[in-house]
Amino acid sequence: METLENKPVSPEPASAARARRAIPEDAVESRWNGPSGPEPLRRIDWPAPSAPRGSLLFLPGRGDTYEKWLESLDQWHREGWAVSSIDWRGQSLSGRLGFDATTGHVGDFGLWIDDLAAFWSAWAAERPGPHVLVGHSMGGHLAMRAVAQGKVAPDALVLSAPMLGIHPAWLPANLLHVAARGLAALGDPRRPAWKHNEKPGLLPQARSRLLTHDDDRYADEAWWRRERPGIAMGPASWGWIERALASIRLLEGRGVLEAVEVPVLLLATRHDGLVSWPAIRRAARRLPRAELVVFGGESRHEILRESDVVRDRALSAIRDFLNRTAPARG
Repeated sequence: METLENKPVSPEPASAARARRAIPEDAVESRWNGPSGPEPLRRIDWPAPSAPRGSLLFLPGRGDTYEKWLESLDQWHREGWAVSSIDWRGQSLSGRLGFDATTGHVGDFGLWIDDLAAFWSAWAAERPGPHVLVGHSMGGHLAMRAVAQGKVAPDALVLSAPMLGIHPAWLPANLLHVAARGLAALGDPRRPAWKHNEKPGLLPQARSRLLTHDDDRYADEAWWRRERPGIAMGPASWGWIERALASIRLLEGRGVLEAVEVPVLLLATRHDGLVSWPAIRRAARRLPRAELVVFGGESRHEILRESDVVRDRALSAIRDFLNRTAPARG
């Protein structure tokens, strides 16, 4: 594992479009039918440039929506990547798996792994390589699990604040799982686990302190929810909490991460109020070809939606990593 925390990073001005509240003219929104249910899943694609750098698939987090990440997606496209993103089944505009329109629920994370595996197979077959998988938070967890289980085979993997553990971080996942299993069994597992915040853990905090220091980027999400009310989602269910911890424990199994041969870049902040920083650090030590970029108090959970100085450093690290591990072909 190589840790890049103390390496000097030259500041670069962000080149992405500042119109974060509009779908770019060259991007196409459509639907895709996956194997895990009848509801078609929403996707967005930027076509490959005339001289493509490669293809990049971005996976958003829990309760998330690709509209929030347009700035980074468009920037990668401007750098030559054919870019795609897709909703997870049961959130954003790809249906619901619980009994209401706001609570995020899933019967098992394996459902999402099956969708991702099928989507990746078709997507990678029709797009130029190298093929890169980027995941944020829960999307990072699912990307890591899909790679570890041999369901997808990207040339490189980038994980932004991946959900490899949840809070309270000082408790091991097996004990958290026991507690979550008991709480889920006290009623309908589809019932919400908390109110008015986005913290996937047992000790909620105020949402406004969890995501980003950048007020304008934070406001983008509310703007999109007004424009497209159907994308909104609130708390996770107790069933989701229990299944998340079961999936985290799967990755903690002996030899699971040690067998991953794909180069992995992990971006993390020590002050993450949503996912466990110690769990990310442990995973980076276990992965044979991992590099870790660490932020301090200047960054909250959504590193790619942070203030420019943080975001530019993160994008520069991703660019450098991909140039070394997934160089352009031909």
